[in-house]
Amino acid sequence: MKLFIIHGAYGNPGENWFPWLKKALKKHEVIIPTFPTPENQTLENWMEVFEPYLDKIDENTVFIGHSLGPAFILNILEKINIKVKACFFVAGFTGSLGNDTFDKINCTFADKKFNWGKIRNNCSKFYIFNSTDDPYVPISKGEELAINLNSGLIKVDNAGHFNEDAGYTKFQLLLEKIKSELK
Repeated sequence: MKLFIIHGAYGNPGENWFPWLKKALKKHEVIIPTFPTPENQTLENWMEVFEPYLDKIDENTVFIGHSLGPAFILNILEKINIKVKACFFVAGFTGSLGNDTFDKINCTFADKKFNWGKIRNNCSKFYIFNSTDDPYVPISKGEELAINLNSGLIKVDNAGHFNEDAGYTKFQLLLEKIKSELK
């Protein structure tokens, strides 16, 4: 089983709940690439970083993305021709957020017309987590993502942006859902 954890804008592999989750899933191969952000943050540059991993994707692959991470994963799902096991989107979104600072560096990833049919065909199950009080990603963005993916939305009260600022150095509910897919 291969699991990829994809950080978001201004993020890195050593923040939030990523190290904790990697340790909790140590029986499996967990890969957390480091992407350029905010400087040189474009979909093209992130795809270049991810290129060596594309041939490792198979039917037992699980993607976990935070913030901009889900939009990047959606772009991967559009590109590949294999059905992965599951995707876990935390504080995910598509389109603009109405925040110029983020919209400017996120636009190549998220502000586009997605091929939702191909994306749905390339993943067996989607889990979408959004917070009721996220300061960056409105809950409506999670609802929209859930509709486009024909998935349910797991609304978490008062979780902020599921980051360290909101107290998220661990994310037990996410781990439980991932473990349910690894059986």
